[in-house]
Amino acid sequence: GFDPGEDTYQAPVEDGSDIEIKIAEDSDRLQLLTPFDAWDGKDYENLPILIKAKGKCTTDHISMAGPWLKYRGHLDNISNNMFIGAINAENDKANTVKNRLNGEYGGVPDVARAYKAEGISWVVIGDENYGEGSSREHAALEPRHLGGRAVIVKSFARIHETNLKKQGIIPLTFDNPADYDKIDTGASVSILGLDSFAPGKPL
Repeated sequence: GFDPGEDTYQAPVEDGSDIEIKIAEDSDRLQLLTPFDAWDGKDYENLPILIKAKGKCTTDHISMAGPWLKYRGHLDNISNNMFIGAINAENDKANTVKNRLNGEYGGVPDVARAYKAEGISWVVIGDENYGEGSSREHAALEPRHLGGRAVIVKSFARIHETNLKKQGIIPLTFDNPADYDKIDTGASVSILGLDSFAPGKPL
């Protein structure tokens, strides 16, 4: 016959507000999340382009899997894989972008951290069907954690576009996809009119 096994379900407490979750301070696999900074109500002006991704840029290019998955519970550590698989349109290389602060090239997460340390937000430029692949939420969490504010592409994979919105990153598409080719990786990007931003309304 069928053995249903032991019923091990434990219902959650009705009020868990006084429950403290303790994580070892030296843990490299678990980290308590803290809220992202709230929008200050101002337009984004003169943001550097962290990377102009060339060609296919899946969620695995944005947040690589494999051995990195052991850090899924530690946002800061797993963010060290951010965009390391994406191809930089400037030089056709992976994980090599120019740091606008010093003119030197470095890994994408390293440059993003340098910007964040100086309070500088940044944007990403992408190609067709950006974010295709798995519904990996870290592909949106990591850019938000390291200072990303917008992703501007020819077109999005639907689930990833939704995940970006959930994490407070603005997903934008070019009105004319050919404008992707006009973007210089050394340019700065301003996104104006955010106080009246609405679906279907051009910025």
